[in-house]
Amino acid sequence: MAPAPMTSAARSDGGSAVTQKSALTLLASLFFMWGFITVINNTLLPHLRSVFDLNYTQTTLIESTWFIAYFVASLPSAKLIEKIGYKRAMVTGLLIMALGALLMIPAARIPSYGVVLTALFIIASGITLLQVAANPYVAVIGPSETASARLNLVQAFNSMGTTLAPLFGGWLILSRSASGNSQAGAVLTPAQRLADAQSVQLPYLIVALVLVALAVVIALYKLPELGLAAQRAGVEERKKHSLWRHRNLVLGVPAIFIYLIAEIGVSNLFINFISAPEIGGVTHAQASRYLFLLWGGMMVGRFVGSQLMRKIAAEKILALASLLAFIVMIVTVLAHGPVAMWSLIAVGLFHSIMFPTIFTLGIKNLGPLTEEGSGLLVMAIAGGALVVVQGQIADAYGLQVSFLLTAVCELYVLFYALWGCKPTGGAQDAGNVSGAA
Repeated sequence: MAPAPMTSAARSDGGSAVTQKSALTLLASLFFMWGFITVINNTLLPHLRSVFDLNYTQTTLIESTWFIAYFVASLPSAKLIEKIGYKRAMVTGLLIMALGALLMIPAARIPSYGVVLTALFIIASGITLLQVAANPYVAVIGPSETASARLNLVQAFNSMGTTLAPLFGGWLILSRSASGNSQAGAVLTPAQRLADAQSVQLPYLIVALVLVALAVVIALYKLPELGLAAQRAGVEERKKHSLWRHRNLVLGVPAIFIYLIAEIGVSNLFINFISAPEIGGVTHAQASRYLFLLWGGMMVGRFVGSQLMRKIAAEKILALASLLAFIVMIVTVLAHGPVAMWSLIAVGLFHSIMFPTIFTLGIKNLGPLTEEGSGLLVMAIAGGALVVVQGQIADAYGLQVSFLLTAVCELYVLFYALWGCKPTGGAQDAGNVSGAA
């Protein structure tokens, strides 16, 4: 599970205001990088689909491999942090990510679909370790009463990474490849496929170098240590309570899981959908610029949502967002041309507040169980792996029809907002502490 220490003892060594600010800036760079690298995949998927001549099931399996790593690597990450500490775990996570990025170079030279899957699994495992290690530090740096504000701030940097990644991928991958500049359905020659496969080498080399540099900076930076004694005391206290008494958590875990199916399904198949002649009729390189708008909408939505939640209950905003997301997805399925294209882009705005809001509502009133509850919600990110189901629907019934799955996912989030998030159980209020996707 992903530990997120909530004790005052663990927060006591946050350091001076200057140290807190600089450390928070450094931690924000981690959130930016894993958001950036995650969304690079969205520009990579249509590229690999052309290079390896993949169907939609095989294409979405690439992203499923990515999210399976969240489930597989979460518990080992927590164990590793117990042995080497949070700071070293962050450095290790960055180096694992760099190793996976470098493995993309021989994968492109061969080229090999299997090696690509292996490389992406390694990168995702490194990100999982960062997720488990970095979130507690955001809670540690500064006063406990502003922990939620700090987590939302670094989450905005995560969204900034997801917003800029499509531009980077479109410029260095899609715009430099034959598949990226061809109309949908174009057949590439073997020579073009080999050249396209090798076009990913430079982007991933750049990513690997940045990750190594960031690992060196964090290794040299003096981050506060967590109090192990306080963590042990928390374990004893948690034995007196049960997670299963808290409806908001029990139903919140599948809410995160199901929401990730919707978010990842939209982003993964976005470029292929926008490129279709009956929708946008553009090249993959041009479609990547619209992907920028999808993720940009999520960034804007998080800033706006955080302000609205100061005056309006979070569950009410979540209900409205899920209802509007359902409506635009139905429009996406039924409409054609620019209407279908812009309705799919609009769903990013409504998806924006879903993960952090579900996460916050899911751990509400957990008290001493907050750490375990947070860990379960982090593991639920593995729901993104089921995007392969949408790929199978797309292969069987068509890409546009496959977005009905997304619409169904929005309905569960609506159910959670209206009823499932209402807290039960007797633990004390844990406060509003949210995680990042």
